[in-house]
Amino acid sequence: MNQIEQEIARILLDVGAVTLRPDQPFTWASGIKSPIYCDNRLLMSFPPARQRVREAFCHLIKEKTPNVGLIAGVATGAIAHAAWVSDRLTKPMVYIRGVAKDHGKQNQVEGKVTPGIEAVVIEDLVSTGGSSIAAIEALRNAGAKVDHCFSIFSYGFPEALEQFKKINCQLTPLTNFPTLLQIAKEGRIISAAQEKILLKFSADPWKWLEVTC
Repeated sequence: MNQIEQEIARILLDVGAVTLRPDQPFTWASGIKSPIYCDNRLLMSFPPARQRVREAFCHLIKEKTPNVGLIAGVATGAIAHAAWVSDRLTKPMVYIRGVAKDHGKQNQVEGKVTPGIEAVVIEDLVSTGGSSIAAIEALRNAGAKVDHCFSIFSYGFPEALEQFKKINCQLTPLTNFPTLLQIAKEGRIISAAQEKILLKFSADPWKWLEVTC
């Protein structure tokens, strides 16, 4: 748990981007019943918070990909963050749709991609990893070289990490589930009993309710 991870976790909790509700689980689009919901779109409404997220992204991108030539945001949650980062780094930007348009040029990647350019993908959050992997593959198919994906938050599910490994792309989140849980515990946002539930969810997001019940 490093300083950036702790700081971003506190920011997400402070602005209300993360809701922890172990007793009344949310339902994700994937069908997973989750005791936590992360909505990083809320960061747009808090200038100091979004600026700190931008600076954290820029720091890690410079550190891990010093030759980056293109910033790509995944629609829709990461588009704004990619724009702020690309502006700060003075780099071109594109964004990646969930699926290609069914009209016009039928683009999935919007913006100019120079063949062979080194690009990084920015996500607002990574859960099972499916949409992130699809975005990376779409960008690669458009001609970019993509070895890194940066996200504001990651749940750290084993299936997602395995998917990133299979396509040879490194995932670097600004903060993660264990750090968020620790900060929430220290701030007395969750009880010890709730922490146990959240840990069961992290260990097996599909079957944690069966274990809890």
